[in-house]
Amino acid sequence: MTGLILGLFCFIPWAGGSAVAMTEDERNNIDLYERLAPGVVNITSTVMEHDFFFNAVPRQGAGSGSVIDSRGYILTNHHVIEDARKLEVTLADGNKYTARLIGSDPDTDIAVVKIDAKKANLVVIPMGSSENLKVGQKAIAIGNPFGLGQTLTTGVISSIGRTLRSSSGTLVEDVIQTDASINPGNSGGPLIDSSGKMIGINTAIFSPTGANVGIGFAIPVDTAKRVLDELIEKGYYAYPWMGVSLMTLSADVARALKLPSDTGVLVVEVVPRGPADRAGLRGGTSRVQVGNKIVVVGGDVIVEMNGRRVTDADTVIRETRKFRPGDRVELEIIRSGGARKFLSLVLGEQPKR
Repeated sequence: MTGLILGLFCFIPWAGGSAVAMTEDERNNIDLYERLAPGVVNITSTVMEHDFFFNAVPRQGAGSGSVIDSRGYILTNHHVIEDARKLEVTLADGNKYTARLIGSDPDTDIAVVKIDAKKANLVVIPMGSSENLKVGQKAIAIGNPFGLGQTLTTGVISSIGRTLRSSSGTLVEDVIQTDASINPGNSGGPLIDSSGKMIGINTAIFSPTGANVGIGFAIPVDTAKRVLDELIEKGYYAYPWMGVSLMTLSADVARALKLPSDTGVLVVEVVPRGPADRAGLRGGTSRVQVGNKIVVVGGDVIVEMNGRRVTDADTVIRETRKFRPGDRVELEIIRSGGARKFLSLVLGEQPKR
């Protein structure tokens, strides 16, 4: 007897036996790995930290990235390269290159670095689209978790439309959830569909223990494509900006302030000479205690934006980010005293941090 039959389609030979019969899915995995793994790189970042005696001490971190252009541009996560003094990229063939940061956007956790490598040494990972993803479709994560070489893990898209809060505190929309294992060091590597197109950039896991428990997240590739050109051209992505500080209006605060609406967004502060100030939006004038909360009152309450009712501050932020600096948005507000007004606001460019 030369082997063992398992199920209806899998043949496992003993040593020296004949070739293994593979499923179509297995062949797809192998084909994708052999074609795309050479385009997934290891990124080592060196960050300077201070020890107990305030001496500068280098600390190294590692992540992954995808070659997206034959000129040497590599897509990765912002948190992989954040605060790095030195970046080194290792290709699948083992060659190492000093990389330079081209652009980074902490709000989407996307960054681009570049290496000067010969075109013949670079395998480009093709970009797909994350617009029409379906829960249940195949998802493949390729990365270089520990700098020991490329790895492939498979799973499915577990959910779509998730929201994550980035390290800058802003919300990243339409995040992909997958059960394909995303291990330490996979951050910045591609999430691939069964056709071999990048659909996401692996970014985080949810785990109470720090180990993978089958809940991983990837930034949608369409989000990356939206900011990519500006990151390469300018080094940053220009976000639209209203020039206000906002707070969600709760029902108890609305009752205490005797407002005609129990939902909306309080304008806490208006930046002088900013877009909101020029549009005539008013910020708070005094602080009062409502229950156990300190609330800045006297400012306008935004209740609609471009005809859409808004009930929390995050909605205003999300709606604003659908536009570009220079675009005009229409606001319906309730002014202190109860008067309703309509204001037209031209968005500015968010100041650099």
